[in-house]
Amino acid sequence: MIESDRELSAMVQALWDNDTNRLKPGKDYRISLQGKAGDVMSVNDDQDGAGSPLFTYVDENIFQKETFLAFISLLDNYESDTGEPEIVTPEEEAENHKFLDSMLETSTMKIVHKYLVEKRLSPEDLKGFKEQLYRIWFELYTRRGSSRPDSSGFEHVFVGETRGGRTVIGFHNWIQLYLQEKLGHIDYKGYSVNANSPQPDENKHILALQFSWKNGFKPKGSIFIGVSPEFEFALYTLCFLTSPNERVKVSFSLYEVEIVCHHYNQKHIGTTYPVLLKYQAV
Repeated sequence: MIESDRELSAMVQALWDNDTNRLKPGKDYRISLQGKAGDVMSVNDDQDGAGSPLFTYVDENIFQKETFLAFISLLDNYESDTGEPEIVTPEEEAENHKFLDSMLETSTMKIVHKYLVEKRLSPEDLKGFKEQLYRIWFELYTRRGSSRPDSSGFEHVFVGETRGGRTVIGFHNWIQLYLQEKLGHIDYKGYSVNANSPQPDENKHILALQFSWKNGFKPKGSIFIGVSPEFEFALYTLCFLTSPNERVKVSFSLYEVEIVCHHYNQKHIGTTYPVLLKYQAV
């Protein structure tokens, strides 16, 4: 690993401190954790720990901000089932570029870019950096069981995919979760917790959960809640480019978190998401 966990933690703290578009729990959004999810790995799980939606309120005014608008415009650009080849239209490619342009204007991505240039991991010129980001996040590749390009880092992490129509893979973004739940496509089945992880509460920005999506089932997933698209995009880009390891531990704010980041052919993000290890209550 190129940098120490302490150095990377300082970088993540800077991203957290500069995430000016982050929503405040209990004010800008409210969630209802309800019960613990069951252990049965089935979309028809009769141990459903939640009879109501996860989100009880989100101030949707935040979705009018430029980075949120650019992010949300990408969410309907993909075929969810792996094995179905992705066809990127000129309009969708333009939306990808608009999203990247909006990211590059944020303080979080400027912080990451400066750091990556200092480490000689990214080009100094914005055009070259943007091309690098496009390759990492949007260049299509072939997932297991498919013969044609059917996936990308962005689709897997932020939009979600299904395998065989029954298993949900990826899908680690709260905005997509909220919007899909609002449409009636998500059935939240409760929070996930094990003996070593802290108990969840409705004011934490990280949650492990179980849900079904359309006809697929996600037995356990983990997501940030309430953070901005630029925070996640900057954080995951940082971890992908600085660490060849698949897991890196960072501490910031009240959180100790493991960032899982799998590389695909060393060129693309295979998956990435947070796992909450410790939480220091105020």
